[in-house]
Amino acid sequence: MNMSGELSVFQRDTSHSPSPDEQGQEEEDEDWAIGLAFSSERHTDRIEGLEECAQNWRLKDRMKTVSVALILCLNVGVDPPDVVKTQPCARLECWIDPLAMSPQKALEAIGVNLQKQYERWQPRARYKQTLDPTADEIKKVTSTLRRNAKDERVLFHYNGHGVPKPTANGEIWVFNRSYTQYIPLSIYDLQTWMWSPSIYVFDCSNAGMIVDAFQQFADQHQREYEQLMAQSRNTLPSQMTPPPNFKQCIQLAACATNQILPMNSELPADLFTACLTTPIKIALRWFVLQNTSRLVPRMTLESVDKIPGQLNDRRTMLGELNWIFTAITDTIAWNSLPRDVFQRLFRQDLLVASLFRNFLLAERILKSYDCTPVSWPKLPSTSQHPMWSAWDLALDICLSQLPGILEGKETFQNSPFFEEQLTAFQVWLSHGSQKRSPPEQLPIVLQVLLSQVHRLRALELLGRFLDLGPWAVNLALSVGIFPYVLKLLQSSARELRPLLLFIWTKILAVDVTCQADLVRDGGHKYFLSVLQDTSVPDDQRTLAAFVVSRVVWNHPVGQEAVAQVAFISNTLEMVYEKDRLLRQWLVIGIGLAWHNAIAARWSAIRDSAHEKLFPLLRDPIPEVRAATAYALGTFIHSGGKTERNELANKIDQAVALQLLNVVNSEASPLVRKEIVSALQWIVLIFESTFIQMAIQQLEEEKNKDSNLLSPNVEVALTSSGSLQRPNRRSRAATSNVTNLGTSPELSESGFYHSTNSVNPDHIRRAVSISSLSSLTASSTLPSLAFNTIYVKIWHGLSNMEKDPYFEVSNMAKKLTDYVRNKAKELVAARDTDLGRAYTYSNSSNDSMDKTIYIGDSPPPAPAQRTTPSFNRIRKRSIPSTIVEEGETSRELKDPLVATGFIEWCAKHFAEPAASNEDIQLNSKPNHEKELSIEFEICGRTRERDTEMYYTREWRYARNATVRREAKEECQRPTKAKMKEVFCNRNPLVPSVIRFHPYDPWLAVADKDGCTVWDWERSVRLIHFNNQQQPRAARITSMEFVNGHDDALLLIGADDGSCRIWRDFIRTGSRLSSGIVEDSSAVSLVSAWNCIAEMTPSTRCSGLVLDWNQDSLQLLATGDVRLIRIWDVERELKVSDFPTGSENCVTSIHHSPRDHSLFVAACGDGSVRLFDKRCNAQKSRVMTWREHTAWVIDCEWISTDGAANLVSGSLAGDIRFMDPRHPTSVHTVATAPNSQGMTAMAVHPKANLFACGIVGQHISVHDQEGDLCSTIAYHDGGGILGSKIAAVSCLTFHPHRVCLAAGGMDSLISVFSSEKSKK
Repeated sequence: MNMSGELSVFQRDTSHSPSPDEQGQEEEDEDWAIGLAFSSERHTDRIEGLEECAQNWRLKDRMKTVSVALILCLNVGVDPPDVVKTQPCARLECWIDPLAMSPQKALEAIGVNLQKQYERWQPRARYKQTLDPTADEIKKVTSTLRRNAKDERVLFHYNGHGVPKPTANGEIWVFNRSYTQYIPLSIYDLQTWMWSPSIYVFDCSNAGMIVDAFQQFADQHQREYEQLMAQSRNTLPSQMTPPPNFKQCIQLAACATNQILPMNSELPADLFTACLTTPIKIALRWFVLQNTSRLVPRMTLESVDKIPGQLNDRRTMLGELNWIFTAITDTIAWNSLPRDVFQRLFRQDLLVASLFRNFLLAERILKSYDCTPVSWPKLPSTSQHPMWSAWDLALDICLSQLPGILEGKETFQNSPFFEEQLTAFQVWLSHGSQKRSPPEQLPIVLQVLLSQVHRLRALELLGRFLDLGPWAVNLALSVGIFPYVLKLLQSSARELRPLLLFIWTKILAVDVTCQADLVRDGGHKYFLSVLQDTSVPDDQRTLAAFVVSRVVWNHPVGQEAVAQVAFISNTLEMVYEKDRLLRQWLVIGIGLAWHNAIAARWSAIRDSAHEKLFPLLRDPIPEVRAATAYALGTFIHSGGKTERNELANKIDQAVALQLLNVVNSEASPLVRKEIVSALQWIVLIFESTFIQMAIQQLEEEKNKDSNLLSPNVEVALTSSGSLQRPNRRSRAATSNVTNLGTSPELSESGFYHSTNSVNPDHIRRAVSISSLSSLTASSTLPSLAFNTIYVKIWHGLSNMEKDPYFEVSNMAKKLTDYVRNKAKELVAARDTDLGRAYTYSNSSNDSMDKTIYIGDSPPPAPAQRTTPSFNRIRKRSIPSTIVEEGETSRELKDPLVATGFIEWCAKHFAEPAASNEDIQLNSKPNHEKELSIEFEICGRTRERDTEMYYTREWRYARNATVRREAKEECQRPTKAKMKEVFCNRNPLVPSVIRFHPYDPWLAVADKDGCTVWDWERSVRLIHFNNQQQPRAARITSMEFVNGHDDALLLIGADDGSCRIWRDFIRTGSRLSSGIVEDSSAVSLVSAWNCIAEMTPSTRCSGLVLDWNQDSLQLLATGDVRLIRIWDVERELKVSDFPTGSENCVTSIHHSPRDHSLFVAACGDGSVRLFDKRCNAQKSRVMTWREHTAWVIDCEWISTDGAANLVSGSLAGDIRFMDPRHPTSVHTVATAPNSQGMTAMAVHPKANLFACGIVGQHISVHDQEGDLCSTIAYHDGGGILGSKIAAVSCLTFHPHRVCLAAGGMDSLISVFSSEKSKK
């Protein structure tokens, strides 16, 4: 987002004489105080949205484990034959010693404990215990659970400690009914019963063999299914068995193939199950057994069992350990697994996520006993991950407090783990970027959001992370941050509000699909309340407005949700807020809220919403004006989906008129594109009317030789879109034919209405060629009343086809071509012989008894088909069905043109809030302080160095040096002879020539192109055309914009257009000595019609411009009777001043001392002084009428004397004028023998002016009129001694004593005094 400050005028302290260093610093500071034009994001960015990226964070299928089968094959008291146990041996099963009670009670107790351990992770699942089962019992249990689970996941937990190891054939062991034999159970059968989706836990020796066999049997199932499908091709799809998906089943196995479970007596026998279901308990015991504690080396297993607290209470020691364990295992998985695997295993199913987190612990513990747990999908080894050290430290710190807590001497102190991890995350943020690896602490930040103690800091750091760009937002969403920040919207804490606003802005800017979750949980109400609270700072309300806009972005549910709280009505009261960005997003929100929402549109009409938005079309901020045009466009579009009536027509026509009325005062292409995009819906809604107008245009073109106007048409449209008023006799004939009792009247809203008794029906929009032809063949062609609304719209679109900005003209041309092509298709189809003659019928005259003006709706189709008259020439009609009133389609077509403006606006919130490209330095930081740019993000600041600043600082220092050296040149005696230092041939005869103020560049404009030269090295840098049209307008003005910085080139043409170009000088061009012919690097920044009323001419002055860098205003005049002032910063017309002369204006210039004054010279020899502070009619404060011929130039001069203006005419007389005197104070004759003068230039700082004399020489004079130098011959540039041609243009360097001249022989030269020549 732009952070440009207000322009300021640098004030100097003149109380003492500055030292040379102070003077140099003061000169450098001058540039920092000057504003920059055409440098905002709308000029430098492509107007397009954020690149769409695949949303891999949102799970397509969120699953839940709803059923659990607990299969215990323990056969307590009997060891399996293939395992020789050590003595002592691990005996605990689910933390129960089976030998401490009878075998049956022990088995039941173990089953109950195992179920309780699982219920902690999934309390709502359906559990079924099968203790020492048979194969039939397993089949019954698994089949029942699968049937009840439907498409949800089923868990199969198998404890095979009392049976033999799995076989190589993929079999596990169970019992027969009498428990006398071990019976094998094939995994193939188990897959058939369990089906998918399923998860399997195998806690037995050699468990890895089951996982291998599982995949083999999955392939076998797939092959068999394919064979079955091949044999039953004729079976209905509903009768077919769903395909198996066993590859997606999850397996967790205690050890790999040929491995035996640990038998350490200090560990439980079901160590793998203990890790999966009671991770904290087994982790504490294993930590103590490892004896790695640094703080409590004498901790015992008995004391570990006495740790106070509950696992689900984070305020207790046990609860905090469980919290830390969850954060660490999540972090290990996040940093070790591919993103898709992490999403599937750790975010899809709560029970699966818990088991896999605990599986990471099982791998670490079992590997220390030479066992390697196996899983499917396979996971990389994480037993040596650095985060396990953080876990050991957290355990050590907590256990160090245990003795004192148990003795009652100490209270529990929370672990510093989360605070330290947040600090590590903060360190990463200070150096983080997309090119670095993601921060490993991101999952921990998610866990910290659950704590009120660290929540504020965590949200702050999260906001800083999201501000790094869309990649950071996607990363945070993939780690699972979304449900946490969604739940936080329920908090009423005011300190969290700015952070939540910022975070949600970033999320919705990147992924708008989150709008559905936000509305479903009612979170949008949080942002609506912030938006309506006027006590909230504007920047926070802006974020809230953006979020609400995203909620209703192409989201009908969101539109209905905000409509329930009267969003549009409430927002309309806030659209005039002072904050520009807030105004912009309030208007965008309104436009999105009623987009395609018919009820919202009519509700807005009752509030006169469109009328309340009209003043914003002249808002000083172009983005706000563009947003208003967009909102009004969606307003019209929404009306196109309803049944049309007269009220709807008038409202949409009023909106269209308002949009058209601002085009000529609009300099921003961004706004004009939105206006064209909005007007397309008028064209599509009233398509039939526009097509009828285009058909009439084609008919007039066909009959132009006979000059016959159709008697029922009052106005004809030319091919250029202009209007031709018929002569009086034609109008009288039309009036007689139509039998109008009275003339049409103009209503208060500006529309023409018929005063006869016709009750007009709504305009029907044809949706096909046949329906359109029925309109032309079955109803009378409506009379086109002069200046009616549709003619105005068509005329406006035709004019915008010639817009100087290509994108605007291209969009307008698409609309007009669409209508013209439809009309051509209809005319061609009508002229085709379809076997039915087109006869002239008297009934057509009857149908024309009443005229319907285009401001109204055409009449309904007559019951009996009549034959319309097209210029009284026999035609042929097309047989088609008439579109009846009830059959009119309300669905509009897809848009013909689109801009991407709204997407571009939203993109700014997704990008870093302080990217170097977004910062504009319009004021200089303190020299004593190290350069830093501070920007606020929800109350936080950070610093970044910017390359832009250092480049600008060097450039401004260079500028100060140039000005200082030039000042010394100007103070030297002016009698030095001017010598030629550069001469070369331009492609065409130069018409305008300008020096760059600081770089050695010379811009030369010819008839339709511009060439830039490096006059110090005599190298042509680039040539480009100002217009791409076949017949380009003549260039008559040219100025450097932002000459003190990264310069732009402003070019004006005699058709009234103005174009701003950038990148006309490339770095490679400056380093090479050859000619750069490739002009593809040159890009158009902006363009608009400065004076739309101007028409090209070769005998007048064309468009005359004067650019003022200090005020960022542009004066435009020329072959018109007015002077127009443009505010370039706002890109708006300020005012028009009448020149008071019947002749064209030939020269115009701002006063360098008082920007409110400007002088204009005219073709009648008059010189006129204007004051912008006065009323337009009284702005001309002085007029000198002393010249008798065309005034070539009139400029302000910097002098200590009384004369402030100097002007010269074609007659050769130079006059010096003082604004305080009505007559000139001094006159100089520069052209002896009545030769006359062709060009003139005045140095803005030196005591010099130059004249191009008809006698093919240039005379240079001082301000007293004394001749200083005469230039008649070329003395350099390879044309030694040749006489110069007639001078076509002259200009002085803005600072140095250098004169550039262009001749009628296409030669351009630069002359400099001998002492200034380098």
